[in-house]
Amino acid sequence: MANQNKQPIALISVHGDPAAAIGGEEAGGQNVYVRNIGEKLAALGWQVDMFTRKTDSDQPSIVQHSPYCRTIRIKAGPESFIPRDHLFSYMPEFLDSFLVWQDKERIIYPLIHTNYWLSAWIGLEIKKQSKIQLIHTYHSLGAVRYDSIAIRPAIAETRLIIEKEILEQSDCVVATSPQEEENLRKLVSSRGIISLIPCGTDTDNFNLISKTEARLKLGFAPSEKIVLYVGRFDPRKGIETLVRSCAKILSDYGKNLRLVIVGGSSCERADGEERGRIEKILKELTLDQQTIFAGQIGHEQLPSYYAAADVCVIPSHYEPFGLVAIESMACGTPVVASDVGGLKFTVLSEETGLLVPPKDIDAFAQAIKRILNDELLAGTMRKKASANVNQRFGWRQVSIQLSDLYRRILAQSIMQEPIIYLPKLTSIRDKENAVILTE
Repeated sequence: MANQNKQPIALISVHGDPAAAIGGEEAGGQNVYVRNIGEKLAALGWQVDMFTRKTDSDQPSIVQHSPYCRTIRIKAGPESFIPRDHLFSYMPEFLDSFLVWQDKERIIYPLIHTNYWLSAWIGLEIKKQSKIQLIHTYHSLGAVRYDSIAIRPAIAETRLIIEKEILEQSDCVVATSPQEEENLRKLVSSRGIISLIPCGTDTDNFNLISKTEARLKLGFAPSEKIVLYVGRFDPRKGIETLVRSCAKILSDYGKNLRLVIVGGSSCERADGEERGRIEKILKELTLDQQTIFAGQIGHEQLPSYYAAADVCVIPSHYEPFGLVAIESMACGTPVVASDVGGLKFTVLSEETGLLVPPKDIDAFAQAIKRILNDELLAGTMRKKASANVNQRFGWRQVSIQLSDLYRRILAQSIMQEPIIYLPKLTSIRDKENAVILTE
C-alpha cells in the first residue's frame, strides 16, 4: 500500500534492473542512473517504485533499497535473460503486469519516468488510458546508434518511431547533455519539451583516494603503469580500440604496463562472444600477460580501482553521457575518452582528461602515453577532475533538479486540467466510474 504522506511515482526501466550488479548483462549506466535517482528522490520526500523485468525465477520480486524506494521485478516473457533488441514483443505483457500491480497495491502513479525506448512504449500506452504525467530519459538514441553500424537490427524502425513519439507526446524529455539535446532536435523531432539535467555520481563513494593505498589494497605494484577500462563487453564500447592502442605503447613500458578490465557478465551469455574476441586479440598482440580481467566489482570496491589507475579509458563509439568518466574523475583519475556524445560535456579536454576521435588507435595510444609520461599534467588533471565532478555531477544535485521538474509538471497538470479522482478503481484501464472534479 502507498504511504499516505508520500507522493508515489514510478520509474520504469524494463531492461536495466536498478538492483542488478553493475557490469553484468544489460547492467551499466542506466541501472546506476535509475537506482541512484530513485534513492535520492525518496530521500527528498517521494515514494519511489522502480519497475523492471524479472530475468531469473530465483530473483526476489521486490528489493527494498530504503523505506520509500524499492525495485519491483515483474513478469514479461520468460524469466531468463533476453537481449534488449529481442524484448519488444514482451512489452504488452509488461504493461499488463504493471497494471495488475497497481490493482493489487491500490496505487495510482500520477507521474511516470521511463528510461530507454522499451520503457517509453509502456509509458505512452499508459498515457493513452489515463492522465499521468510522462517524463522520459533516452540513455541511448537509435538514430545515433544505427548510424554507426553496418546492419540494422529488425527492431530498428519500431524503435525510431517510438523514440520520435516519446519526444513529441511526453510531458518532458530529460536530456543528460547539450550534445544529446542537439541530437534530439536534429535527428528525432523539432517538437516536444526538453529539459537538460545531467547524470550524476555518488560523490560520497567516488572521491579522492590515495593511489598508494589503493594499489596496496588491490595488490598492484607502485611502478606499474595502469590503464583501466570499466564497463560491459560490447563492440560499441570500443574495447578493441583500447587493446590495440595499448599494444602500440607496450614497447615503451614493457612488463610495467598493466591493462585492467573491470566488468562483464558473471556467466558467459550475451557478452561472452565479445569477451572471447577481445581475449583472442590480446593473445595475437602478446598483451594477454599484461591484462587483468577483474570481473564484476562491487560498488564499494570500485573507487579503489579508479584510484589505483594512472588513466581510465572510455573508447566508446557513442555515449549519451558516460557515467564511467565522471566516476573516474571523481576519484581524481584522468580519462582518455572518445570525442562523442555526452563525453564532450562531462570531460573537459586538457583539464580533466583528453578527448580523441573514436576508433582512432594511434590517437588513443598517444593520449594514453601523454598522461602516463607527464606527471605534472596528470597531477593537475587529478585535482581539477575531482573538483569538477563535485561541483557539477553529484546525485543529490541531479535529483533535486529532477524533483523540481516533477513538481512543476504535476502543478501544471493540476492548473490546466480537471482532476480525475479514482478512489475505488481496480485498474487505470477502468475509468467508467471516475468522478471529474472542477474548481
